[in-house]
Amino acid sequence: MAYFGASCDTPEYNKEFADELNLDFPLLSDPDRKVALEYGLVVGEKKTPSRWTVYVSKEGKIAFIDKEVKAASAAEAVLKKLAELKVEKVEKK
Repeated sequence: MAYFGASCDTPEYNKEFADELNLDFPLLSDPDRKVALEYGLVVGEKKTPSRWTVYVSKEGKIAFIDKEVKAASAAEAVLKKLAELKVEKVEKK
């Protein structure tokens, strides 16, 4: 399993943000909003994408989109959804 964050901010801003929070996962940049538009995260001229969690299978198919993400409970929600989707747990080394 792979996971990452993505935003419509510049790579420079995302690097600063990731460093500040000491993130242990990649933070991808989509400043032209092309990918966000493809996934329906932004509509029209809206600059800020919706905060959704998109689960993509190994085959590259969207397995589920959580459109009700709440920062305070996001980690628990992701673990629950991964279990529902029968994603095999990987022990951290």
